Amino acid sequence: MKTIYKEDTIPNLEELLSLYNDVKWSAYTKNPNKLKKAIDNSLKIITVWEGRQLIGLIRAVGDGETILYIQDILVREKHQRKGIGKRLIQMILSSYPDVRQKILLTDDTEKTRRFYESVGFSACDDGKIIAFAMMG
Repeated sequence: MKTIYKEDTIPNLEELLSLYNDVKWSAYTKNPNKLKKAIDNSLKIITVWEGRQLIGLIRAVGDGETILYIQDILVREKHQRKGIGKRLIQMILSSYPDVRQKILLTDDTEKTRRFYESVGFSACDDGKIIAFAMMG
């Protein structure tokens, strides 16, 4: 089946929950209405579809001029390691070529480090920059 990338197509709540549950992002699925509102209020969304199934998503928040924050990037487990995540990153970054700060926060695992470094991101613990976060 063909993989189709769509810009600014907002999935419905059922499609979102299915994708977020597949990758075990339960912090998002505990409050479905908040998830849907967050998606709806994103600066940009790119989705990936196989037939009628949502298999991937990237969303960004920010002003689109000076800062771009990649909030979520998800690819269903059975579709990972096929270049979908890399293409999503490339697509979202190419939508905002003049934005100076491109930021994301993620879990510190070997898998995530390898992926984000392979698409051009640098870890903040390499001594060049510092990041602070407040979770709550």
